[in-house]
This record gives sequence, C-alpha cells and structure tokens, in this order.
Amino acid sequence: MKKSLLIFATILLLFSGCLERQKSLDNNISQSNNIIVKTAMKYLGKPYRYGATGPNSFDCSGFVYAVYKEVGIPIPRTSLAQSKIKGKKLSINELKAGDLLSFDTSLKGHINHSGIYIGDHKFIHASSGKAYSVTISSLDGWYKDKFRWGKRVR
Repeated sequence: MKKSLLIFATILLLFSGCLERQKSLDNNISQSNNIIVKTAMKYLGKPYRYGATGPNSFDCSGFVYAVYKEVGIPIPRTSLAQSKIKGKKLSINELKAGDLLSFDTSLKGHINHSGIYIGDHKFIHASSGKAYSVTISSLDGWYKDKFRWGKRVR
C-alpha cells in the first residue's frame, strides 16, 4: 500500500511539474515586450477568410501583412512575396520573437504560408486548417518539415 502511494505521488509530482512549465512558457509569450508579437496576439481567435487582411478576419499572409503594417513596417501582401524580402534566411535556431516565417505546406517547392515567430518554438498565424482562425502552433509539430526560413523584418 505504501509503495503504491509513493509511486502515485511521484507520478503526480512529475506531471504537475510538466504542466507548470507549459504554463510558464505560455506566460512568457503572452507577456512579451516585442511590439510585433503584442500586436499579433490581439488578433488571436479571429476567423480565417481567404483574401482577408483584417481586422475582423485574415488569411495567412494578410494577417502577417496587417500586423507589420500596424507597427509601421510595410511588407508585401502575399506569402511568396513576403518570403523574398531582403535579408538573411534564418534557421529555426536563429529565430527571435517578431521574425517573419515562411513555409511550404504543400511540400511542392514554393512558399505558400507565412506566420510570425513568438518564441519557445511557437508561431502565430491565420490557419486554414483545423483551427480556421488566428492561432498559435508549434514549429516542432506538423509545421517542422514545412518551415523553410525566417526573416528579421525591422
């Protein structure tokens, strides 16, 4: 009985530690001092609509375009054009909050999706997938092999 109780308590402590760590990661993102991230986060949950540039709905590149425009940084409107902005192509390990991300979600050799890096291997974007809204996704999950590069746009 004591051994079972000890095992249960150990497992409970392990899982609660993991949960607390995730909470603190999310808290770090939501309290970011980066103006690009702060601006992007206020649109979390807005619906996806192809061709839309906000403020009530967005497609992926329209979301990125609108966020950068709101903070005074003009960028092109489409994901492909955004991916061609001058600057060094950044790997996942070089990313900083506020960087523009480019993806090839169809794996056909061309950029067709964009988002904004928010830290902790996560990014915010307008998804036409399951969420069908502005949402936060992990670069370690489905998007890992679709990520092509980031660009520091300032």
